[in-house]
Amino acid sequence: MQERQAAMGFSALGNETRLAIFRLLVRAGDAGTTTGQIGSTLAVPLSTLAHHLDSLAHAGLIKQRKLGRQVINSANYQVLTQLMDYLTENCCEDQSGASPGERGSAKSTSELTDA
Repeated sequence: MQERQAAMGFSALGNETRLAIFRLLVRAGDAGTTTGQIGSTLAVPLSTLAHHLDSLAHAGLIKQRKLGRQVINSANYQVLTQLMDYLTENCCEDQSGASPGERGSAKSTSELTDA
């Protein structure tokens, strides 16, 4: 993941409402949830919600698909994993010069999600 993409993702999550929306979608799993359900659950007006969903979609953090007249929103776990990997990519390198895998003290994000 490039720095610009990471900055867009973190910027999108840097708002309380968008963070709450994203966390709700992570809990919803791959099936996702409708825009109306998100608004009802979080008590966010639909006009405001649309703006926040657009920001998350633009950053690639969510996927949206039409189902009849409804829009189903779901978390984009691939981008989420890339953001986490971006943060931990060089974890602890400055401490001893060895990467976390060489020291055996830290696991990569993919190892944590596979466990």
